[in-house]
Amino acid sequence: MTKFRHKVFTDQHLVRMQAIMRDICADFEAELVELNGENNHVHLLVNFPPKVAVARLVNSLKGVSSRRLRQEFPNLVRHYYRPTNSAPARTSQTPPAAHR
Repeated sequence: MTKFRHKVFTDQHLVRMQAIMRDICADFEAELVELNGENNHVHLLVNFPPKVAVARLVNSLKGVSSRRLRQEFPNLVRHYYRPTNSAPARTSQTPPAAHR
């Protein structure tokens, strides 16, 4: 999800994001099975080995993809007053009590 749900992603951004996410997953010996997105958020389905910490993988996916997209598409920067594209992550492995 983009910060403040700005509608910033185009098809070109999503195609490049998928390639970036695949590269990051490969670094973790993980597999990006599916990436679906709209103009203000994306959904990922990732298979990863049990030795990989979910938080570390998610932080890398969000941080590295944000940094690379902002480098390659400088027009994305104008939507944010801080150097980040993403909102806090919510994973299916996070207990519901943590979402309060």
